[in-house]
Formats: sequence, C-alpha cells, structure tokens
Amino acid sequence: MSGLHNGRDVFEYALLKVVPRVERGEMINAGVVVYCRARRFVEARTHLDEGRLRALDATADVEGVKAALRAVEGICLGGERAGQAAGDDAGRRFRWLIAPRSTVVQPGPVHTGLTVDPSGEAERLLDLLVR
Repeated sequence: MSGLHNGRDVFEYALLKVVPRVERGEMINAGVVVYCRARRFVEARTHLDEGRLRALDATADVEGVKAALRAVEGICLGGERAGQAAGDDAGRRFRWLIAPRSTVVQPGPVHTGLTVDPSGEAERLLDLLVR
C-alpha cells in the first residue's frame, strides 16, 4: 500500500502517560509509541520530566516510572529486551503496549497520520506532545 499517499505510509501513535496516583487521575505525558504496519516498524520515545511528576506526587517512584518507560522502549525494540513479546511482530507488540491498563504508566488513545519517516515522526511527536 506504500505509494498511495505520495510515498507516505499510514502510522498510528499513542501517548504514554504517567498517572502517579491513579485515584486522582492527574497525569503528565512521558512518551509516545509509533507503529507503521507498512514498514513493520514500532518504536517508543520517552522523556520523563521529574519536576512535573514530583509536582503531581512528591512521593512518586521516579525510578520505578523510568524502569517502566525503559521496558516499553525494550518491547518496541524486540528481541531479548522484549521479554515475553520477543517473538511477536511489530503490530502485536504495539497492540499489547496500547492495551488499557490501570498502572502508573498508561497508554492514551490511538491516533493516525501519514509519514515518510516513522522514526522521525516519533521524535517530532515527542517534541510536540511531551517535552
């Protein structure tokens, strides 16, 4: 299907949100997961603003949140770092990462777009929506 959109491919993305106290519902954006089926591409880019996190919850487990964000990046990379998802294709890893959950790091809704550079899109979205 590549080429139907002037060389651009459809991609999907979801924000990664940190909700330090789930009962309060307050959150900060801490990353983005980008998936492009046509290119078998999935990648997460993360950035944790520790000051903003501590403003929401002074007792937040910053190291635990960082570890959870690193785990998302590892799942996207596949292979050994993906743990149980190591054998899954990019699409399955993306769908697993965006499944709703009630943990401190949560995926937001999925959005779509067109791109010629999915990795560049991940960096652009991180700058636009997280940093």
